[in-house]
Amino acid sequence: MILLPAVDIRDGRAVRLRQGHFDDETVYADDPLEAARSFVEAGARFLHVVDLDGALDGEPVNLHHVERIVDELDVPVEFGGGLRSIASIRRALRAGAVRVVLGTAAFTDPDLLDEALGAFTARILVGVDVRGGKVSVSGWTRETQMRGEDAIRLMAQRGVTRFVYTNVDRDGMLEGPDLDEVRRVGETVRGRFLYSGGIGSLADLEALRELRLVNLAGVISGKALYEGRFGVSEGQAALEA
Repeated sequence: MILLPAVDIRDGRAVRLRQGHFDDETVYADDPLEAARSFVEAGARFLHVVDLDGALDGEPVNLHHVERIVDELDVPVEFGGGLRSIASIRRALRAGAVRVVLGTAAFTDPDLLDEALGAFTARILVGVDVRGGKVSVSGWTRETQMRGEDAIRLMAQRGVTRFVYTNVDRDGMLEGPDLDEVRRVGETVRGRFLYSGGIGSLADLEALRELRLVNLAGVISGKALYEGRFGVSEGQAALEA
């Protein structure tokens, strides 16, 4: 497993939201590049970059920051936020993202999902963001009636093998993951997945490691790293031990 520091961008700054609420944000860096640089200098092997403005607008608006990060830092980047057309996916890949995360579009536009999987295959991940037990879309502003595990099964039928699973209720709360939930996700995914939501300590990372899920490829963390709960190298070591 790898640790992926999260760089969430809103209004040109690196921020973190609590439980996906846009009216409850904390700014951690005035420049996303500097946030990314701090993670890379601390040992990050991969970055998870989210365009929060794009998630609300339905079209990426912060790809220039992805370009800056890729140009200046020797680290692969995955990108999500507002990718709801093949054109926007192509723009994100041209900006330097090695893979992209489809959220809303994966659930609302099956033809786009099929086209993206056909064109880019392993570079496509589907984001399953769960709030109140149900999948949340449109920048976490609208809940569907679909449970997370059911969504994963549905996506698998369409050929998806790579997922990012986020418990939005725990995101930014630093209270730890729901290990039973992560275990259920691991039993459902036929492929690989990344987990995000609630990481607050090295003990949380160690607990995820001890689940011994062969398909859990990595863990995304943002607030805990920004607030010094642990360092990038410490977190990576906890996942590898």
